[in-house]
Amino acid sequence: MKKLLVLFFAFGLFSTANAQFGVRAGYSSANFSDFGSDAIGGFHAGTYYRKDLGLISLESGLQFSQKGYMVDQGAAGEITERLNYIDLPVLLRVNFLPSVNVFAGPQGSALLSRKYESGGDTSTSTEAIKAYDISGVVGVGVKLPLNLNAQVSYDFGLQSLNYFDQDVKNNVLKFSLGIDL
Repeated sequence: MKKLLVLFFAFGLFSTANAQFGVRAGYSSANFSDFGSDAIGGFHAGTYYRKDLGLISLESGLQFSQKGYMVDQGAAGEITERLNYIDLPVLLRVNFLPSVNVFAGPQGSALLSRKYESGGDTSTSTEAIKAYDISGVVGVGVKLPLNLNAQVSYDFGLQSLNYFDQDVKNNVLKFSLGIDL
C-alpha cells in the first residue's frame, strides 16, 4: 500500500503539460467470489490524475467505493453486507483511437467501514474481514464531448479477505462517468 501511495504522489511531480485532473463517479455491482451470494448495488466517486504520454497514459486516483454482497434466503429474509473502501488505483491506459482506450493496473484499498444486516440485526464490527485489499483493475474508456469521459471497469481481488476465515475476494463491476477539470 505504501508503494501505491508513493506512486500516486510521484505522478503529481510530473510536469503539468499533457496532464489532466478530474472527478469520476458511478454505479458499482459488487460480490464476493466463491461465496454463493448475489451482487449488491452501490456507488463509487473520487478524483483522478492522468499523465498523457502519447499512445499510453498513466493514471492514478483516489475514490470512495462500496463493495459487499447480498443473499436472499426466501422466507427467512435477506442478508446484506456493505463494505466501504478507499481505493487507490494505478492504471496504464493504451489509447487505440483518439477517443477509445483500454486500461489495466493494480489497486490498493483500505476498509473504512462495514455494515452487516440480517433479520433486523445489524453489525458494524470490522473484525470479520481484512482491513485492506489488493486487486487488479481492467476496463475500457471513451472520451466524450465537453471534457466528459465514460468507462466500464472490473476490479478483481488478488488476495483473500479472510472473511470469517473463508477464502473470498472482492469482485466489482463499475460503470463510471467523469469530467476532466
